[in-house]
Amino acid sequence: MEYSPPPLFKQGAPARVKMMVFACISIALLLADSRVRTLQTVRKVAGTILYPLQMAALMPRDALYGVGDYFSSLSALEKQVRELKRQQIASALLLQQAQQRVAENNQLRRLIDAREHLPIKSMLAEILYDARDVNSRKIILDRGSQQGLVLGLPVIDNQGVVGQVTRVFPFTSEVTLLTDKEQAIPVQLLRNGLRSVAYGRGKAGTLELRFTAPNADIQVGDIVVTSGLDGVYPAGLAVARVSQVENSAAGSFGGVICQPLGGISNNAQLLVLLSVPDMPPRPPDEELRQPRKHNNKMAPIKDPAKEADAAATAAATAAGAAPAATGTAPAANGNGAPGLMPVMPATRPAPAPTGVTETATPATSTATLTGAPPGARPAAATAPAARPAEGPERAKAKEIAR
Repeated sequence: MEYSPPPLFKQGAPARVKMMVFACISIALLLADSRVRTLQTVRKVAGTILYPLQMAALMPRDALYGVGDYFSSLSALEKQVRELKRQQIASALLLQQAQQRVAENNQLRRLIDAREHLPIKSMLAEILYDARDVNSRKIILDRGSQQGLVLGLPVIDNQGVVGQVTRVFPFTSEVTLLTDKEQAIPVQLLRNGLRSVAYGRGKAGTLELRFTAPNADIQVGDIVVTSGLDGVYPAGLAVARVSQVENSAAGSFGGVICQPLGGISNNAQLLVLLSVPDMPPRPPDEELRQPRKHNNKMAPIKDPAKEADAAATAAATAAGAAPAATGTAPAANGNGAPGLMPVMPATRPAPAPTGVTETATPATSTATLTGAPPGARPAAATAPAARPAEGPERAKAKEIAR
């Protein structure tokens, strides 16, 4: 058998001829496209047909690029989120501080306004902390004796009374609030002037008006102000608002609960009044007179002026001013003051005495006569000290005593 080549290589022109032909065709197409631009439509159609194949060929590369971009962008986003959170926290802190300063500024403005309307000198003080005793209602201020604070000064805010200074240190002071159980303040209702005393209720944070009549004219919403009777708090300062009234017909007193207007829950600054209202001096205590015993018999009340006049009259009588014809001597009354009451004459006339010795008792007056002649018995005149009936002699004796 003889070998024969495939039909393709047997037929047609040689390869060089074919190459020359295709080269000429390519050059012609290039010239036609650049000169006449007749192949633009063919190019668009070919690009449209080949675009899916192109995208399918580029898909692995785009997938690799996408994975890299995803992880890099995720890391950048996490970092950005952390930075934004930090900025948010800082901004929130600044905003909180700004709000606190605004509230403090408003409170200071209100305190300064209240300070201008007060007729008493006052001082601004800041609350440092609460007292350590959990069973009491006390706070510590940043003002002390070095700044002029003393015990008993009232403490207020722009709303009303807060408390009273109870302990003073060189640079700090302790204030007991009105709501403490050991605090009491005299108050009165602003509406009708009804006076009472407000007592603190401790941890409840309220006040109670004790010992009020069940039918007292007290209504919910009434404003309670200081009455100024204690000499510590000036009159007219707001204290509390009545929040609850319990009128019980069976009880002797009614229960009135009040909510304080001033407080420290929303305030950090307070006003300390540096002087208390001027009160009139207290009258001296009356001296208690001890009752004297007169053997259960009534006696006239002593009068210093009358006793002085009676003493002068007795001295004049002893010197011989009284007439001796009657034969009587001035007698002493129940109080021992001679000349205040007349003496009844004796039953028998006694000789004229040269010296008189008197002994006065609450009931009788005895005169012992001395200087009688030798051998004679001394005469004694004893007369009861009973009050005689009202007569001209007694009236004349009163005029002489006066």
